[in-house]
Amino acid sequence: MHEQLVAMALAYAPKALVAAAMLAVGWFTASWISGATGHRLERHELEPPVRTLLLAVLRVLILGLFVIMALENIGVELLPLIAGLGVAGAAVALATQGVLGNMVAGLTIIFSKPFRVGEYIAIAGVSGEVLEVRLSSTILGQADLSRVVVPNRKIVGETLHNYGKIRQLVIEVPIAYDVDIEQAIDTAQAVLRANPRVLRDPAPGVGVARLRDIGVTLGVVSWVAGADLGPATGELNQALFAALRNRKLLRSLAVPVAA
Repeated sequence: MHEQLVAMALAYAPKALVAAAMLAVGWFTASWISGATGHRLERHELEPPVRTLLLAVLRVLILGLFVIMALENIGVELLPLIAGLGVAGAAVALATQGVLGNMVAGLTIIFSKPFRVGEYIAIAGVSGEVLEVRLSSTILGQADLSRVVVPNRKIVGETLHNYGKIRQLVIEVPIAYDVDIEQAIDTAQAVLRANPRVLRDPAPGVGVARLRDIGVTLGVVSWVAGADLGPATGELNQALFAALRNRKLLRSLAVPVAA
């Protein structure tokens, strides 16, 4: 028995060493080629998940080629192994169909580009700034600095509202009928021009939004960068209040009392 083990070791040891050397060479070759390819892909306008996927597929293909060569070197029959891997792959696919569905949806998003990183979107009952698009999920940033992780299969096929990288800011200011409306509009326009967060294109605007029984509602419309929506809202509200009050354009509205 001992002699048989020694004979088997002497017979297979060289092949095992050669197979191990092949795997080591394959590992370094895959790393070198994927690294070189990654540097070349950086010159092209590809989304980060696409580059990651392409490099991962390239690495797997190269390593798979060297694994096949190593197995053939030690005399392993590949047909039964391939058949077994096919059965195992089918079982894994059934068990992870949700994950695979997210990945397929992620590829659809990456290549169709319905939105990009930095844009503000509303989808699947949530909204926020797109921080990252992964193969399996999309990360949305919230105003409170929290993050929402949306599975990509919840995005593909649903109605998507893409606000882009700017947001519309609408402020309504109620004023009395006896106030000079033209002066109030000019004052509001001056406030918009003075705020550096307000974009000049699209141009902001001020006008009468509604006529009510107790007064006029002035509509102050502007556009700001998505990240400036919160700060700009507070700044414009405060500035409008101060400017209209200083010019005595804010007067108390007489609320009718029911008889």
